[in-house]
Amino acid sequence: MKKQSNLSRLLQIAGNHKYFIYASWVLSALSAIIALMPFYYIWKVIQEVLETAPDFTRAQNMTHNGWMAVLSAVIAVLIYISGLMCSHKGAFRIAANLRLLTIKQIVRLPLGFTESFGSGKLRKIVNESSAATETYLAHQLPDRANAIATPCGLLALLLVFDWRLGLLSLIPVALGFLIMMTMTGQRMQEKMKEYQNALDDMSNEAVEYVRGIPVVKTFGQTIFSFKKFKDSIDRYKIWVIAYTRELRTPMMFYTASINGVFASLIAGGLLFTQNGVTKQFLMDLIFYIIITPIISVTLTRIMFQSENAMIVDDALQRIDSVLDLRPLDEAKHPEHPKDASVELQNVHFNYNGETEVLKGISLTIPQGQTVAFVGPSGGGKTTLANLISRFSDPQSGIIKIGGVNVKDIAKEELMDTVSFVFQNSRLIKASILENVRMGRPDATREEVLTALHDAQCDDILEKLPHGADTVIGTKGVYLSGGEQQRIAIARVMLKNSPVIILDEATAFADPDNETRVQAAFSRLSEGKTVIMIAHRLSTVTGADKIYVICDGQIAESGTSRELLEQDGIFRRMWQNYQTSVQWKVAKEV
Repeated sequence: MKKQSNLSRLLQIAGNHKYFIYASWVLSALSAIIALMPFYYIWKVIQEVLETAPDFTRAQNMTHNGWMAVLSAVIAVLIYISGLMCSHKGAFRIAANLRLLTIKQIVRLPLGFTESFGSGKLRKIVNESSAATETYLAHQLPDRANAIATPCGLLALLLVFDWRLGLLSLIPVALGFLIMMTMTGQRMQEKMKEYQNALDDMSNEAVEYVRGIPVVKTFGQTIFSFKKFKDSIDRYKIWVIAYTRELRTPMMFYTASINGVFASLIAGGLLFTQNGVTKQFLMDLIFYIIITPIISVTLTRIMFQSENAMIVDDALQRIDSVLDLRPLDEAKHPEHPKDASVELQNVHFNYNGETEVLKGISLTIPQGQTVAFVGPSGGGKTTLANLISRFSDPQSGIIKIGGVNVKDIAKEELMDTVSFVFQNSRLIKASILENVRMGRPDATREEVLTALHDAQCDDILEKLPHGADTVIGTKGVYLSGGEQQRIAIARVMLKNSPVIILDEATAFADPDNETRVQAAFSRLSEGKTVIMIAHRLSTVTGADKIYVICDGQIAESGTSRELLEQDGIFRRMWQNYQTSVQWKVAKEV
């Protein structure tokens, strides 16, 4: 099956707006032909000057030809602007449709996808890759039509006046075209892909660096403490310098050849006038000297169009890398959970076919119980919670909620059944009221305020200028990590899901905020099935059951008392935790 070209694909995405793109090509080509007319009228002016010299009173048509040159130039510009208006209308629609397609696909993909893909890379694809198509369609394609029509008109003009000078003018053009071909093609396309990859790496690492700025400032570090970010910049620098050096020589010869048309004309003029100069030849030579700069402009346009076509090809490939991803399978005949129990049966999971993160996890959480996942970092605790929420699917094994496989629960119902309080809760730039209402968009103002009260947020609202209507992130209004966490808890309270997952939810809270967050948790957990992930072991002592996850397996399980009676991982973790709590900063005397 023949692969669909990038252009035909973009036009298909444009819908009826593709006719604006077609119109832009016609108008741009017409503009290019009319733009050559001023040169003809200028030649007529020169002809009349030479024929009437020195008695210029006999020149009857000089003014007319001058105004016709101006009029032709104005008409060409107006037609070109009309073409650009048409191309922009179609290009903006295509860019918007591409963004919508990509965003709709991202919404359908599991939440774990964004973590594996990288938020910086994803943002660049949605924004910049679609914008690359806009530049190509709005400017480059009309210019291509212009660049094709211009040589056709030029060829006629170059050969009509004096075919010998015309052919001499084309020699540098042919040479420049051959040199240009060495700078384009498959190798150039690979280089363009490397360039975009380098930009993607920098974008991803820049996002991570910005997120880590508080740590950098706290410990007085420099950018060099973020080795991955610096390495991505160094790789980009090395690539750009090497690529620039590689193209330096051919670009130098290309520039010299297309601008060397004057040398050809002068050499031809000396050769053809050995037996004397006629007025007609002088007029033709002046005409060629005036019009040949258009050749270099046209060739340069073609070269940059070739480069931009490669950029568009790479941009569409990156968009396809998102569009080609397969969303999680939707249940054809959805089932409804019978209760809020959670069960895992021999669950195995790995990221991208690499080392297994979870190795045969099996456990049962009855409805209404509070369980905790603890253990060394990297053991698989958060991954386990993500699978319960169906952020991803396991490679093997079954996860059930209310006795129903999560794969057989409709996506919307699953999201209503399970709520997640992340370690680093995100609030959007909107009012606190709207941030909380995201949990249940149809909630009334009174229900939102009740949720804020139950989440211990009264002190936050009291200090803000407009209470719950205060917009976060504007005019210096920002919340601490613990305060953001309480707002996120209010959102979950409003949602009122039967299963709650708390992933290190007190990690960034100060002692005062932690007390309030814990009080909010107590209210949130009433009558719910709660799964807690924690490193602060004091927060899980009241759990009905604790699972110690180590190296992707359940190493131990039981109540805190039962685990402390054993000589195992939890007991050692508890001893280390108690030791760390008693640490004090020594004061130098």
